[in-house]
Amino acid sequence: MYKEIELRITPEEAHDREIVNELLARRLHVGQERIVHVEILRRSIDARQRRVVIQLKVGVHLDRVEQKERVFTPQYRDVSSAGTVVVVGAGPAGLFAALRLIELGKRPIVLERGKCVEERKQDLNRLYKTGVANEDSNYGFGEGGAGTFSDGKLFTRSKKRGNVDRILEILVYHGANPNILIDAHPHIGTDKLPQVIVNMRKTIEKYGGEVRFNSRVRDIIIEQNRVKGVVTGDEEIRAEHVILATGHSARDVYRMLQARSVLMLPKDFAVGLRLEHPQELIDQIQYHNPQGRGDFLPAAEYSFVTNVDGRGVYSFCMCPGGVVVPACTGPEQQVVNGMSASGRNTAWANSAMVTSIGKSELTGMRYKGLFAGLEFQEDLERASWEQGGKNLYAPAQRLTHFLRGHLSENLPRSSYKPGIRATSFQEWLPEVVYQRLCGGLEQFGKKARGFITEDALLLGVESRTSSPLRIPRETEKMMHPEIIGLYPCGEGAGYAGGIVSAAMDGEGCAEAIC
Repeated sequence: MYKEIELRITPEEAHDREIVNELLARRLHVGQERIVHVEILRRSIDARQRRVVIQLKVGVHLDRVEQKERVFTPQYRDVSSAGTVVVVGAGPAGLFAALRLIELGKRPIVLERGKCVEERKQDLNRLYKTGVANEDSNYGFGEGGAGTFSDGKLFTRSKKRGNVDRILEILVYHGANPNILIDAHPHIGTDKLPQVIVNMRKTIEKYGGEVRFNSRVRDIIIEQNRVKGVVTGDEEIRAEHVILATGHSARDVYRMLQARSVLMLPKDFAVGLRLEHPQELIDQIQYHNPQGRGDFLPAAEYSFVTNVDGRGVYSFCMCPGGVVVPACTGPEQQVVNGMSASGRNTAWANSAMVTSIGKSELTGMRYKGLFAGLEFQEDLERASWEQGGKNLYAPAQRLTHFLRGHLSENLPRSSYKPGIRATSFQEWLPEVVYQRLCGGLEQFGKKARGFITEDALLLGVESRTSSPLRIPRETEKMMHPEIIGLYPCGEGAGYAGGIVSAAMDGEGCAEAIC
């Protein structure tokens, strides 16, 4: 017999299998000896009240283990002699598009401007040593995209775009911890995700697809409003279908598309700073306990959103037990991002704190035209680079001083390895951004007592949360309205905001082609 039961229990109880079995036996009115197997189906933490509880949904097998069919197993096939689809970009959108194409009988050729994960790690080490980013291999570009070294957070609210469970199952099939199938806020960890990405590449190659590195697409071949292929270096790759999944940092792609008169549209995006706290403090706040998380709870996370002057201000990409990293993709840029390893066990918690920017704000700052947002981002990153001393140092300011408009004469320790340099953000951050962040952070401080502290640090700048442009497409066909065979996809096209939503978008484009 098989029964599904929901429990609300303490963290201590959740970690003791005997106690869990005793509670289940009591709920089912059976002896414990009849419980032969218990599997966790869903797990979440409810910390809204002072008493933190673990919510579990479990499957209980009585007397014997009931065999259950797996919800999903990928059905890959040999496509070595099938029709070709070019996939530009090996981030989550591109990789999941390629895998779905294989399931549906098409042969993907994945073109990645950067390097494979193994070589990409070496370039990141050189970035720290030299302070100079390899423009095609960095935290933003390379196999797996920006998500490879950004914690691997898999929570999404975009559940209408596709089957979230399917995406998670594919990740588990390729080596991710099965816990991602049960946790309410699943993550893989930046120490584990690279191998999952490598396994996905091996699957693509095993079934007849290709993944080519150091293959920056510098042009798209368009004849009579139809895609005919792409150009990488001096090579033309002919194909009737091209999935464009280049990510929102590939600014050269936007300029190439404009030169080819491909329709694009400006859209709202977000910029701000990255906020770093001691993780112990976030644990104390979120778990309502001066002792912190104790032995049975994970590093606490938070999510804040509010409205200031009619615009959103919110936290984004929160990394408990994480570090802040340099995310520049070119010269004269200072950009920060956050990441966590699977254990989430550093002394710091960090999150982007950003506000929405659109046409009205850009016009007020004299940015106009299709690339107004792009140029605004570039100017902001250049200003941050100058404030950091024209190297990888990140401009930084204590949170309390940021709100008061004071220069921080000394700064707390930070996880940001290259180093930090004191700045007064109010002197060079666009006023609309500074004022909105101040208003939002003050509201967050009222919601979470202790959040506003001199031990918290703001680092600049966080400018790669979303694309300032959208490459339009028809809703059903997922194809560009003017260019037959061109499928704009993922974050760079303006249709996703994280690993899972980008992956679902990639699958959707593959299905539209097939």
